[in-house]
Amino acid sequence: MYSIVIPIFNEQETIPELYRRLKAVMDKLDSPAEIIFIDDCSRDNSFDLMLNLNKQDQKVRLIRFSRNFGHQVAISAGLDFVSGDAVILMDGDLQDPPELIPNLISKWKEGFEVVYTIKRSRKENFLKQVAFHSFYKVMHAFSSVSIPIEAGNFSLIDKKVADVFRKMPERNRYISGMRAWAGFKQTGVEFHRESRFAGKPQMTLGRLIGLALDGIFSFSKAPLRFAIYVGLTSAIISFVGGLYVIYEKLFTNKAILGWASTIVSIAFLGGMILLTLGIIGEYIGRIYDEVKQRPLYIIRDKVGF
Repeated sequence: MYSIVIPIFNEQETIPELYRRLKAVMDKLDSPAEIIFIDDCSRDNSFDLMLNLNKQDQKVRLIRFSRNFGHQVAISAGLDFVSGDAVILMDGDLQDPPELIPNLISKWKEGFEVVYTIKRSRKENFLKQVAFHSFYKVMHAFSSVSIPIEAGNFSLIDKKVADVFRKMPERNRYISGMRAWAGFKQTGVEFHRESRFAGKPQMTLGRLIGLALDGIFSFSKAPLRFAIYVGLTSAIISFVGGLYVIYEKLFTNKAILGWASTIVSIAFLGGMILLTLGIIGEYIGRIYDEVKQRPLYIIRDKVGF
């Protein structure tokens, strides 16, 4: 009935406690559940620990990548192998509490096909809290689909929604945006996000910026429109400046001082041109990734299926 998909990357200190808490929740569910761990080519003993769990519990299944393909791709790989009628997506650092799973299932049984979680608070340092909040604000403002603020990967999706995910082949993936784009009947469940159980945070500021760019460029044309507005504004300013210079030349006796203003104008326009070229290049680069049609991921080992 239920499939729990968990991407793992260097979580050897967390896996035993994660499984213990998941098992306690699964034993209380009304139907059988499976756990699908996706090892994103961890460099520690994570895979060996999960392999031992598989030997103890046949409901634990493992996928190991041939190299690190990224968190969002790992979630997508898990969705390709689920067998449950409802699929729970969650992270492996125990910031997503397994004890919330029955609440998500309860909402699913009420008829909701997507049940996402909304973070009311998070135990992070101040700078990270600001970064995450800004990330969600930017995504909500620029996305062409309505992505709920503070709604991350931790969610439950119906099997029919999982089927939609499998039909979406894009390489630069943003799961929360894809989930919102898919539609269906959706609702949110609020929770307090805990700090990591152990180990170092995997979501660095650089990865957060990369995820934000994936979300913006995958679900919005706003950057391209911004480039148009920048070009139009620059053209208007240049036209007005040209009229002013003509007026000064024909109707006044003032000397036209041009060196400083010319350098500033060239620098400004050069910067705007490079900015717009960078925006266009970002879209072209993503088109290039798509047309190569390489596999989204490569599996090295598959255990328990």
